[in-house]
Amino acid sequence: MKLATLKNGTRDGQLVLVTRDLAFYVDASAIAPTLQAALDNWAVIAPRLQELADEIDAGSTIAKRITLDPENLHAPLARAYQWADGSAYVNHVELVRKARGAEMPQSFWTDPLIYQGGSDSFLGPRDDIVIADAAWGIDMEGEIAVITDDVPMGASLDQARTAIRLIMLVNDVSLRGLIPGELAKGFGFFQSKPSSAFSPVAVTPDELGDAWDGGKVHLPLHVDLNGQPFGRANAGVDMTFDFAQLIAHAARTRPLVAGTVIGSGTVSNKLEGGPGKPLAKGGAGYSCIAELRMIETIENGTAKTPFLQFGDQVKIEMFDADGASIFGAIEQSVRQYEAPS
Repeated sequence: MKLATLKNGTRDGQLVLVTRDLAFYVDASAIAPTLQAALDNWAVIAPRLQELADEIDAGSTIAKRITLDPENLHAPLARAYQWADGSAYVNHVELVRKARGAEMPQSFWTDPLIYQGGSDSFLGPRDDIVIADAAWGIDMEGEIAVITDDVPMGASLDQARTAIRLIMLVNDVSLRGLIPGELAKGFGFFQSKPSSAFSPVAVTPDELGDAWDGGKVHLPLHVDLNGQPFGRANAGVDMTFDFAQLIAHAARTRPLVAGTVIGSGTVSNKLEGGPGKPLAKGGAGYSCIAELRMIETIENGTAKTPFLQFGDQVKIEMFDADGASIFGAIEQSVRQYEAPS
């Protein structure tokens, strides 16, 4: 089933069920008022939601079907108790660290890297990326994320895997110009990681069919910049750590509560054992600008592609084997922040 959160004037919005073709939604708030409420009692609520979803897709429900407009949606979780983003595609980590002259410890290939991001102000799939200064190096980062049920401290890989309840897409916006200074303090990201945006819907793993293997999504992630294809990296390829490993790592010393969001990090593919290539050169392209700039630096001695500028448009989407959009599209414009008068 596919779940979304309708903007209704409250912080957490209203839970709705979305048809498989993403064309319509039905109010599900009588079953659970919000997605978080559903996750808090998933064993009881999920079967009721699934029953309604089956009725919707069969056309037999008496509930009113309303045309879905992603403009009216929050992120599936408008805010979350926890947003922990990994760097499961170590190829990406290696490239961006090279770009800022930092060596990558060998342990990054064997021990997952996760940071704790801000989860109090997620962006909806059509909300603008609002930044005060383009000189900060605005970058998109196309990712996959999962939402978990409760996960016990010290969870095994099997426990972590079976705790995955929903899957969605992410644009984990980064301010590349602020990252080196923050990391040099030895205390991690903060100002360099503004609000992340999420896909219109979060889907249960069964919606992915054979493309979901229990820990990875084996489909290309489509990232477009200003209407042109930018990246088509396959999310199931070159993922050093799958979601079960990321969840188990996050839960090593503390439990995770239902509604925890775990990100994959920027989806990134190598090519023939080396760094990736642009789509125009036969590669899978990139899910962020920083990787392309690093390749340009390797090949030409300097990066020529600018980071995002005000007015730029980013689109992130994923399609099934039949060409149907699974999660709907994240479509955002970059806009300059104007302080309230």
